[in-house]
Amino acid sequence: MTDTSTPPSADSTAEVTAAEPAGTEEAKKSESVASDSDLFRQSEIAADYVEGLLDILDYDGDIDELVSTGRPMVEVVGGRLQPLVGQRGATLEALQELTRLAIFRATGSPSRLLLDIGGYRASRRKELAAVARNAVEKVKEHGEPVRLEPMSAFERKCVHDVVNAIPGVQSESEGVEPSRRIVVRVAD
Repeated sequence: MTDTSTPPSADSTAEVTAAEPAGTEEAKKSESVASDSDLFRQSEIAADYVEGLLDILDYDGDIDELVSTGRPMVEVVGGRLQPLVGQRGATLEALQELTRLAIFRATGSPSRLLLDIGGYRASRRKELAAVARNAVEKVKEHGEPVRLEPMSAFERKCVHDVVNAIPGVQSESEGVEPSRRIVVRVAD
């Protein structure tokens, strides 16, 4: 069955927002509630899409949908999910992009959905924090920039977050996908 309904246009949303008094607390609360509900709606769409994929692939997993730090999130937990993560999370990244496309198709708006399968992202975050701290130690000890291996956008953000929290060093990304990497150096 094909969905022939059209998502509400940006014009209709703008009309609702324009009707509210600008700058009032009530308008700000209304915008944030709408935003949170939009984000939760995105996570619901994503969860339905991922559930469909799991059914097709005959994988079992529990799906949690939530909104965290201003982003919709879907977490899949269960046994034998490693094939859905793939080598260094490559399959997970591809599934996340497909899920984002499903959200876009349903809402007409791009999404910053974060998909996690089998706790991969949480464990990878810990590994990357250790890599970042190690690079910082080398930079502080030798004073020379340290270039890390190429990483995905998610991985680079994890490293940037750790490095930026440490005084005296800074990080920046260089290169072009898929060879984009982080350089850690002494802060200017």
